[in-house]
Amino acid sequence: MRRLYLSATLIFWLLVTAFWAGSLWLPPAEKNAAIAVDKSISPTELAKHKAPENCWMAIRGNVYDLSAYLPEHPSQPDILLPWCGKEATDAYNTKTKGRPHSPYADELLVKYRIGILASGKP
Repeated sequence: MRRLYLSATLIFWLLVTAFWAGSLWLPPAEKNAAIAVDKSISPTELAKHKAPENCWMAIRGNVYDLSAYLPEHPSQPDILLPWCGKEATDAYNTKTKGRPHSPYADELLVKYRIGILASGKP
């Protein structure tokens, strides 16, 4: 029984060490995501994405595809729909009621970022 315990413990720690060593060779996922999302999106292109199933918004110079997030938003999706396809920084910063979004909301936005808003008018 003692031999089984020692063997299982040794195998466990060898696997933990292997996973840790393997993670050292992989590049961090955040760096890969940052490289992929530096696409410049024009205001004209942004304006084409104004439907609930295809909802892009520009917030603080970045463009986000919030289509998948609409059903998950804590309030009704109808609050977000008027901002689809538009620059929505003021609405985001004030929740259109004078209250800022939480730091958690800022962190959540990162995963929906698809590019940066190019200068110019639609």
